[in-house]
Amino acid sequence: MPNSTLQMIQSKVRTPEVRRAEMQRFGKFATVGLLGSITHFTILNVLVQFAGSPELLANALGFITAVVQNFFLNRRWTYPESRSRDARRQLSQFFLVSIIGFFLNMAVFSTVLWFLEPTMDRMIADPKFAHFMAYNGAYVVAVGVVLFWNFAANRMWTYRGLTPMQPVAAIDPAANLPTDTAPKA
Repeated sequence: MPNSTLQMIQSKVRTPEVRRAEMQRFGKFATVGLLGSITHFTILNVLVQFAGSPELLANALGFITAVVQNFFLNRRWTYPESRSRDARRQLSQFFLVSIIGFFLNMAVFSTVLWFLEPTMDRMIADPKFAHFMAYNGAYVVAVGVVLFWNFAANRMWTYRGLTPMQPVAAIDPAANLPTDTAPKA
């Protein structure tokens, strides 16, 4: 799947400069995703280990929290030029992409957990540690798959038409306008 996302990026951009900027954008998106994964991972483990929550419920709550966090971080850092657009519409689009990603995440998570649980039980003597390894292994695989789905779908729909050429430093957050087009005093 990573090759298809990278191929999509390369097919959408025509010049090396734009391609490089788009790859940097993917790096930022992945960094935001990593922060979301840390949030998701923390909530998943706190709920399972300390609150006794079922794994699927804990995974769902962690995922939803991470989606909200990721939207605001991506809007602010990865796609700062998107702040000139309607935030409610973007949040709706981002949320819909994420809901599809959520179902993909849950399908991958539960399938991998179903395979890993008996394997870890056979390999690890301590049942609690075997369980910990199984659901966290399932989590890592699910996050990896959903990262590429989320980037491709959001880039083609939520953030469609945004030019990656504008440097982040050129955004004036107070005015939501590029500083080079702001009125001169």
